[in-house]
Amino acid sequence: MAELRVPALVLAAGGGSRLGGRPKALLPYRGRPLLEHALATARAGGCAGAVAVLGAAAAEVRARVRAADDCRLVDNPDWPTGMASSLLAGLAALPPGTTAALVLLVDTPGVTPEAVRRLLAAHTGPADLAAAAYAGRRAHPVLIGAAHFPFLRATATGDAGARRLLASRPVALVDCTDAAVPDDLDTPADLPRWGIA
Repeated sequence: MAELRVPALVLAAGGGSRLGGRPKALLPYRGRPLLEHALATARAGGCAGAVAVLGAAAAEVRARVRAADDCRLVDNPDWPTGMASSLLAGLAALPPGTTAALVLLVDTPGVTPEAVRRLLAAHTGPADLAAAAYAGRRAHPVLIGAAHFPFLRATATGDAGARRLLASRPVALVDCTDAAVPDDLDTPADLPRWGIA
């Protein structure tokens, strides 16, 4: 059987419009930018490198974020059109031999390496489609096998991202209720919970 290769695809392009225009990738979390935290989570969970898609304040993010050698930072000039453009930019930048991508949102600091490990453990081949579940509710991260990439490229638009794919195919749910928290950072009211000023 061919070796399974799953890089993280970290979506980090958002401008944080509901956060007063603070790019989420640069929010300070535990002494480092939130994007660094997401990349470290993916690495500690066992991902084979990462592709991080930047958008808002991309030049500043590149200047302030330390990324490992196996992490590729990709600019998405179309980021204001929605998450789908970032997903497509990330897919185009995945390394050869990728059997699946672990899609991780930069604004979910409660996702842990253990949740990443559990999703990777569910990967057996390029036809896989899996998502972390919390008390039975599907959330992030999501593992998308390479066999689904063509459908994703054909259907991802606006802010829907992979929604059409996930709605049209069986998705294996991987319970992460005891391992992570899927909540995202969207508004100033969310920041104190994560210790972000």
